[in-house]
Amino acid sequence: MKIIIVGGGIAGCAVYLALQKHLPKPQGSEKHEIVIYEPYDMDINVTADQRSEEATYSSTLLVGGGLGVAPNGLRVLRRLDEELLKDVVRGGYVTATFNMKSKDSWSLFSMSSSSTDGSTQNPRNLHMVATSRHAFWRALCARIPPQDITKRRISRVFANPNGRNLVEFADGSPSVEADLVIGADGVRSTVRKALFPDDEEDLYQPHYEGLVGVGGFIPSAEVKGLVEPGSMNFIFGGNGFFGYFFSESAKSASNRDLPYHVSEPGESLAWWSTYEVKECPDRQTLDMADVNRQLSERHAQWKEPVVQKIVGSLHVENMYPTWTAPTLPTWERDGVVLVGDAAHALPSTSGQGSSQALEDAEALALLLARSMHSDCGNGSEVAADTLKGALNAATRAYMAIRQPRVREILDFSRKTQNNKRQMGSFKEYSMYAFMKVIGLFPSLMANPIRKVNDYDIAEHVAQYIASGQ
Repeated sequence: MKIIIVGGGIAGCAVYLALQKHLPKPQGSEKHEIVIYEPYDMDINVTADQRSEEATYSSTLLVGGGLGVAPNGLRVLRRLDEELLKDVVRGGYVTATFNMKSKDSWSLFSMSSSSTDGSTQNPRNLHMVATSRHAFWRALCARIPPQDITKRRISRVFANPNGRNLVEFADGSPSVEADLVIGADGVRSTVRKALFPDDEEDLYQPHYEGLVGVGGFIPSAEVKGLVEPGSMNFIFGGNGFFGYFFSESAKSASNRDLPYHVSEPGESLAWWSTYEVKECPDRQTLDMADVNRQLSERHAQWKEPVVQKIVGSLHVENMYPTWTAPTLPTWERDGVVLVGDAAHALPSTSGQGSSQALEDAEALALLLARSMHSDCGNGSEVAADTLKGALNAATRAYMAIRQPRVREILDFSRKTQNNKRQMGSFKEYSMYAFMKVIGLFPSLMANPIRKVNDYDIAEHVAQYIASGQ
């Protein structure tokens, strides 16, 4: 069987590794051919700052940026490869507590980021891991053989109901066929168009949410004693939002590669600011000096001490608009299927973007493995229609499991995202009052978060298969 993965970002690398782990191995000398096509260099030795700016729009390899890998995503990594999990944790910082504060430094409420790990080997709590997008991607990509990655831009994909699917390239080189095409090419997915061939125009273009983010790092020594180890801090104001967390563990810290243990912080603190901008900024004409000036003015009156420390030495070089994908009626068609942001770009407030991509990867690989084993035996030398039927059954089951899960997370995150928009004083202080009340009844907020974090995609796939659906 030949599989093409379009996009070599986090979702694309994760689904490659999951397929290699779970797909049944054909008999004899034959093996499944799995190839990643990515239009940009996938050199793990290139730093995030050295990547081109244009990659932030059309590729899943975003320049810089941070993310959180939640407990549900960490479980996927652990099942995939224990050493991979350690690499990801080692490249970031374990955060066990979420602290919510006002711009005036009032403590609103705190809650745990943890999830109870029910395994017998590790009966401890998994915490969220905060890391850079580049470090996370690098840990995944380092495990993929270079010969399975091709630098080439896809121009079009054709879903064929009666045979292999067709992939065309932007440089005019000969097209290729594949039994399965997986679109992991981000919010501006090219593969997605293959699911709706009858549409004269793209009806599912990404949506700018009216929010932008900027961020950076400062030496952790500058905020010594002001930031609780193992905490991720969220500061709300009427004219924007601010967040900060330690970005790494101390090199000498023991257990710095385990997601169950809060280590001594390292030498840097990561921060980000999110605020409302009605029109999406044009990177070609963006005046970053003006962005820095406006950001300083925006937070100048905020009394939260860490914010003041950061604003005092502020310098940002990049701005990241918040894009989401519209709800798609389907994620699959005739052996073409979407994963990650190509299927469901979530707002950053969800804290689940990377973890949902990991869940996609494992679910799709497990369902393909089950379908191949049931319908195609060992997966080699099977009739084309039998293989096509098995692939379609797997991708439909994948969508049936994943869509309700993602929709629930999306609905919840959209509600919290509105707290980052511009608001008047009355609405601002009403927000603080509401959060203070939440703090008196911690389960009101903790239960929805726990429900998301405690979810185990492998268990749900197993239950779906056992139900005979």
